[in-house]
Amino acid sequence: MAQLFQIHPDHPQPRLIKQAAEIARSGGLIALPTDSAYSLAGVAGYAPLLDRIRRIRGVDERHHFTLMCRDLSEIATYARVDNSQYRLLKAVTPGAYTFILEGTRELPRRLLHPKRKTIGLRVPNSAIALALLEELNEPLLTSTLILPGGDVPLTDADDIRARLEKQIDLIIDAGQCGVAMTTVINLTSVEPELVRAGQGPLEPFGLA
Repeated sequence: MAQLFQIHPDHPQPRLIKQAAEIARSGGLIALPTDSAYSLAGVAGYAPLLDRIRRIRGVDERHHFTLMCRDLSEIATYARVDNSQYRLLKAVTPGAYTFILEGTRELPRRLLHPKRKTIGLRVPNSAIALALLEELNEPLLTSTLILPGGDVPLTDADDIRARLEKQIDLIIDAGQCGVAMTTVINLTSVEPELVRAGQGPLEPFGLA
């Protein structure tokens, strides 16, 4: 049965963040509120997490996972970022954006899109997510918490527990979470390409 931690959205309790990090380090799967919507999250290096997330989400190996990072320097460790891409990233992070970039050799191949060798990356503007990332000292592999057949993410911790208590290990409750997902921008082309319009404004990319 999934544990439920009630964590303050702006001032996360260090004791609970440490416990959440231990669950993640042991291979646990977490339902994590972010600055956009709830996400499923776990330590990227733990291979079985991919299959667990795919089963819950009902997606196949072509689904783009997202690596949630603490800052731009961490993104640059796991993705190829040129000067123009870096300037764009610096202008809008942290924030409700996911960027599709080409992965580096630091990433296991199983995390990359099988044909494009790309992955989503983001730096969240969320005190809880950033505190957990800092405690872990490594990125989290994430995917928006949308169940098969659903159009919007789950938003309520009690609802998530009722539906997924036997499939995940921890639910973090920080109050009601929004349904607006991140704006997804593909930065592997010559010009930024809009993949999904979401919470992040499009003006910085000339896509409004």
